[in-house]
Amino acid sequence: MAEAADFQGTSPSPARRWLRRTTALIAGAPLLAGLLQLPAAGPAHADVPSSAKAASDPGSVAVAIDSLTPAAPTDGDTVTVSGTVTNHGKQTVTDAHVRLRPGAEVNTRSAVDEIAKNSDDLQEAIGPEIDDKYTEKFSKLTPGVAEHFNISVPVDDLDLGEDGVYEFAVSLSGQTSSQPWERILGIQRTFLPWQPRAADPRTKTTALWPLVSTTHMAAETGPNEEQTPVFLNDDLAKEISPGGRLNQMVTLGKELDVTWVVDPDLLASVDAMTGSYRVRDGDTTTAGAHQAVAKQWLADLQDAVADKEVVALPFADPDLASLAHNGTDVTGSLSQLKDATDVITNTVEPILHVKPSTDFAWPVNGAVDRSIVKVATSAGADKVIARSDSLQETHGLPYTPSAARPIGGGTTAVVADARLSTAFEGDLTKASASTLAVQRFLAQSLALSQQTSKQRSVVIAPQRTPSGSQARAMAEALRALQGGAWSQSQKLAAAAAAKPDPDATTKVPRASSYPSALRKKELPRSAFEQIAQTQDKLAKFQVVLSNPSRVVTPFGRALNRNMSASWRGRAAEAESFRAGVQSYLDGLTGRVRLIDKSETKLSGRSATIPVTVQNNLVQDVGPLVLRLTSTNPTRLEIDGAAYQEQPVSVSGGHSQSVKFTTSANANGRAAVIAQLYTTDGRKYGDPVTFDVKVTEITATVMLVIGGGVLLLVLAGFRMYTQRKRAAGRESEKSETDETRDAENPEDAPKNPESSDERPKEESEAHPRASAPEQPSDPTPDTAAEDGDPSGTGERVDR
Repeated sequence: MAEAADFQGTSPSPARRWLRRTTALIAGAPLLAGLLQLPAAGPAHADVPSSAKAASDPGSVAVAIDSLTPAAPTDGDTVTVSGTVTNHGKQTVTDAHVRLRPGAEVNTRSAVDEIAKNSDDLQEAIGPEIDDKYTEKFSKLTPGVAEHFNISVPVDDLDLGEDGVYEFAVSLSGQTSSQPWERILGIQRTFLPWQPRAADPRTKTTALWPLVSTTHMAAETGPNEEQTPVFLNDDLAKEISPGGRLNQMVTLGKELDVTWVVDPDLLASVDAMTGSYRVRDGDTTTAGAHQAVAKQWLADLQDAVADKEVVALPFADPDLASLAHNGTDVTGSLSQLKDATDVITNTVEPILHVKPSTDFAWPVNGAVDRSIVKVATSAGADKVIARSDSLQETHGLPYTPSAARPIGGGTTAVVADARLSTAFEGDLTKASASTLAVQRFLAQSLALSQQTSKQRSVVIAPQRTPSGSQARAMAEALRALQGGAWSQSQKLAAAAAAKPDPDATTKVPRASSYPSALRKKELPRSAFEQIAQTQDKLAKFQVVLSNPSRVVTPFGRALNRNMSASWRGRAAEAESFRAGVQSYLDGLTGRVRLIDKSETKLSGRSATIPVTVQNNLVQDVGPLVLRLTSTNPTRLEIDGAAYQEQPVSVSGGHSQSVKFTTSANANGRAAVIAQLYTTDGRKYGDPVTFDVKVTEITATVMLVIGGGVLLLVLAGFRMYTQRKRAAGRESEKSETDETRDAENPEDAPKNPESSDERPKEESEAHPRASAPEQPSDPTPDTAAEDGDPSGTGERVDR
């Protein structure tokens, strides 16, 4: 039952192949002898033995096995095989019939690989046909036309022997006009696992069921209080809708005994779709409309994982190999992995209502080297899911050892079986391809179980994102396996804790052994440098925000998505996403900025210069530090020094001006630089540079100005004294007239109505007009007023 070094990538020895083909040749020797003795027409009625090989027109008819049920029959079952036969030749095939051909027992896993590789090769050994009554006949097969067949046979009539894996073939025989004798024109080989009684012991099998997708959410969120999420496209809605890939994964996995491996980013993305969300459409966004689909998918998933083992990967499933090979010497890269691990607790359990295990790391394809293991365990995981084609056996064991391997430092490598894990890769959209994959998987599993009487733990770790057809094939195979008699299901944690085989390999390969095909698809060093730059900008931005969580959370998750393993093979899309995250962050930080200033003129020795800070964010910012620096402090000083700093805080959607006191020491221009800083001394945003033109006022100018002011004061004082003196004379004159009238009453008018006396008003209006000027009267300071307008340039006192 056992074959030394019977592992992935090996094949039967040349001696074994020679023995098998020689046996077939000996069996055909009588046919050759008979043909040599026949006349020319003999081939037309020659009875070709069932073990003979086709000598001409090989493979002209394609045989496809679309269904084989049950996949692993037991006593009393009826095996039903259905499919199609298609004539790819140029001639019509007549007297055609389809028959079943059970073959010999397949004792080794490498023999299973060899048969599967040459499944339709007519030059390989062909088993005998069973009873003629299990035949489907066709009078003719027209070129290019496919005909359906369906044959059922009791398993007892297949004459299977001891428990084990048997080759099982379906052949099409017939003749053509150019070669009018019966011969095999097409064949399809597969396998029939035969284990009618319960094996003792059974192999413990752990099957991982991955729920992982690509990146769907952008770093952008809405400015509203709820921060409406924005999706890159509507692809996730298609995946979780009925018939979509992820919808099928949940539906199929619910009926299986599997370990669910989930990416928290997928859960967070679908959860975000249950509320209001937007979807990018070119340069704009449109309202998302798949809330009901998202709610239903999450409800179905919660039901499927209830009481099941759930393993959570770090957020966005970071590419551990890329990080190990290209990112460890870039500052901050390992901290991103730690952040992606820390966020699991607040994501998975609140959504699934199941506490996940966070002890496992899963590098892409299970490919490991020492640097990958070191990185994988740096964030807290102590178990690494590897694969047997990476951690290869070197001790010549004749069987596949248990999955658990202690690899040092308290770390356990859980080595998945490569053959079982890769059984469902490739295009399985055709029913025939899916059927062959299922039967090969079961054959490998049973062959592994029969290698030794030791009970072992086996882990199956398929590709991360199986297609719908691949998922259906996986589910069909696991249903057959879990209903079979040689395997029993086991949780991943139990497989990791199982007693390791002392003879199994525990040496982790060097980095140079990492597959070149995988290395070519890794994230480059430049990707981690760009991530580090974005992280640095985010760190500077968050310290100025009054509510940093509105920015830190969406951008933190976007940085995790930058490192996702889903970018492998999609370098252009990965670069576009990283650039988009950085560009959006630059746009937000640019909303807090200094307003540009034009040249400022400074007249005098001191003045105040305002600098304005604008905040176009919806939240308040601050405190920031605004520094105004003079590039020529000998000419212009800021508050008596080369620069001055002032704290500033700005409300959301507003601007704030900060005033700086300056003093000039000389005439000319001086460049001034305004720069914002965070409170920890790091520059924030771009500086604003403007010129200050200083016009110094000299002592002579000041003297002239002072003299002019003095003259104005003196002139005003003179005018005041003149007006006061004039008012005094009028007062004295009035008093003199009153005294004279009192001393000479007879001179006063007796009858005011007499025509001989002038009225008092007229007398007062012309007092002593003809009286001669007295020497004591002062000389008038101003000329008599004239009613005519003043001449040009003539000073007029009012």
